[in-house]
Amino acid sequence: MQLNAGRITTHVLDTSKGVPAAGVRIELYVVKRSGDVESSRKVAESLTNTDGRLSAPLLREGMLEEGEYELRFHVDRYFAQEAQTELVHVLWTVVPIRFAVMDAVSHYHIPLLIAPGGYSTYRGS
Repeated sequence: MQLNAGRITTHVLDTSKGVPAAGVRIELYVVKRSGDVESSRKVAESLTNTDGRLSAPLLREGMLEEGEYELRFHVDRYFAQEAQTELVHVLWTVVPIRFAVMDAVSHYHIPLLIAPGGYSTYRGS
């Protein structure tokens, strides 16, 4: 493995309340394909802090390689602890975001904007 300066970071915002989403468990997987067979291996796990961010990158400098990755945001527990009285049902349990790392020396910031009825993401800075 060649060492490099790339890293993966994220944060989570609850757009239904306009606040950071604290306590969201996030897992990072490396995805590999061999023909029609796909496998994934968990390489990192963390929890968002009170600012909806991680205390450290999921992959630090020197650990990022080109390839396919998947972030899994476990939002079900967040919504259960933050339940609103008018909130009857939350559709999302785990939000997967799969992305390609084409440049292993870059910073990949992949935020999640979550609400009980929808979510979105983008490549941040």
